[in-house]
Amino acid sequence: MTSESEKTMKLVTNLDRKAIEGKLAQVRADAQGANLKELADLFNGIEGMPRAQIEAKVKSALKWLADKPQHNRIASQLELVGLNLANLK
Repeated sequence: MTSESEKTMKLVTNLDRKAIEGKLAQVRADAQGANLKELADLFNGIEGMPRAQIEAKVKSALKWLADKPQHNRIASQLELVGLNLANLK
C-alpha cells in the first residue's frame, strides 16, 4: 500500500535530442518561475549544444540543487535527462 505523499516518476530512457532539449527548456522555465536565475542561466542556449556540454550543465545543476529539497521537482527532471544523455546524437 502506498501513501498519498509517495510519488513515483516514470523512468523514461528513450528520449531523443528534441525531447531532452524540451525537458531542459522546461527546467529553465521552472527555474525562472522559482526565481533561480543562476540555475535558469545554465540552460540558456541549450538547443543544439554538444552532448558533453549538456552533460556538464546537468551535473552542475544537480550538484547546485543537492541541498535545496524544496526544488526536488526540478532535480527529478534533471535526473531524468541525465538518464537519457546517452541518446544525444
